[in-house]
Amino acid sequence: MISEINTHLKIEQRLCGTPEYTENGNAKVSMKLTEEMAADETGLVHGGFIFGLADYAAMIAVNHQNVVLASASCKFLKPSKTDETLTAKAEVISTEKNKYNIKVGVYLYASDIKVFEGDFFAVVPKKHVLS
Repeated sequence: MISEINTHLKIEQRLCGTPEYTENGNAKVSMKLTEEMAADETGLVHGGFIFGLADYAAMIAVNHQNVVLASASCKFLKPSKTDETLTAKAEVISTEKNKYNIKVGVYLYASDIKVFEGDFFAVVPKKHVLS
């Protein structure tokens, strides 16, 4: 089920993933890895795209219009290549006032093979950070 998404409404889903599920502090976002994401002729995908997928999942797990990423600690566990599809699963682990700790795992689609894991820390300011 996808609840109404309230954040990152102009994100380019082709580059950051398509939401499949979001509700109650959880989100699932999937993305097909394309040739334009390749870092070299072998089809190795640049890690920034995988991080972007994980970040997007974390932000919609919080799902507030002003949410921003403050920090992240992550590990790339396996290389990813073009033509694979990845799924990011994010869960809000704890909240304190306007601060959120989110755990994210990125997996090969429809499998338990984890390629990335991270702990994300997000903040929801009272107004948009660029206001």
